[in-house]
Amino acid sequence: MSSNREIHLASRPQGWPTTDNFRLVDAGVPTPGPGQIVVRNQYISVDPYMRGRMNDVKSYVPPFALDAPLDGGAVGEVVAGGGDGINVGDTVLHGLGWREYALLDAGSARRVDPDLAPVSAYLGVLGMTGLTAYAGLLDVAAMRPGETVFVSGAAGAVGSMVGQIAKLKGAGRVVGSAGSPAKVERLTALGFDAAFDYHDGPVRDALKAAAPDGIDVYFDNVGGEHLEAAIGAMNLHGRAAICGMIAQYNAAEPPAAPRNLALVIGKRLTLRGFLVGDHGGLREQFVTEVAGWLREGKLSYDETIVDGIENAPDAFLGLLRGENLGKMLVRL
Repeated sequence: MSSNREIHLASRPQGWPTTDNFRLVDAGVPTPGPGQIVVRNQYISVDPYMRGRMNDVKSYVPPFALDAPLDGGAVGEVVAGGGDGINVGDTVLHGLGWREYALLDAGSARRVDPDLAPVSAYLGVLGMTGLTAYAGLLDVAAMRPGETVFVSGAAGAVGSMVGQIAKLKGAGRVVGSAGSPAKVERLTALGFDAAFDYHDGPVRDALKAAAPDGIDVYFDNVGGEHLEAAIGAMNLHGRAAICGMIAQYNAAEPPAAPRNLALVIGKRLTLRGFLVGDHGGLREQFVTEVAGWLREGKLSYDETIVDGIENAPDAFLGLLRGENLGKMLVRL
């Protein structure tokens, strides 16, 4: 426990990030004080929202500091310290990723059961991404049985859960977009009624072919052209849960689309942005229901795993390029 490698933000990206924006630093393993724990991280999460935190702009979460470790979801084993019912040997979920060893107050960690599911699942299907899908579809968009649902970025960690949950909750038709033929094939295997590769042509045309009777719910992970196409395809009183807009995270200029927002009026649409942190009250219900689906084999999830803290920047950049299937994780 003499080495503790961390990934620091070396500079703020202009447009697309590069490996030069990151720095690998050996900070030494910390010593816990009263009520603190040291966690040996086993998996860390890299997520699209982290791109926004690399900019020095006001947002719903503070920006990453320069010359300091980045942070994000992580799961690991407590190796020193204790408090608030957490002891050495426990497996915990916390928010200090991008490092091999994390020092934090015991009260800010949440103990998880490694016998219930693989520990990596607590960063994905049973964690923030799973709850995002569950809350966004069922609470924010209020999907009802029989409705047609369209999911963009559907082969990602959130999108793949949205489509499957929609089917389990009785959606009449579920359509997904993805960025490669292999991902489209995977969506079909997961139970999507239709899927298309958005590189093959205008999203508007592909969506019309996949959902000729229109859509009632749109779960947006992409923004831009996808959001414009969804607005055009929405039926009266359609609802969109706006989760992310990865298509414009690295853009140097404002996006051209959507250009059809006037349709929101006549169609009486609801476009609602949301943050998963606002839906913590659903966590117990979510874990119980999703864990049951997993046990029964009714729900599947994918993980793309990159090994080594030194490769965390490459994993993050690969995520932004769409190289992941399901949840992108770094195994330490």
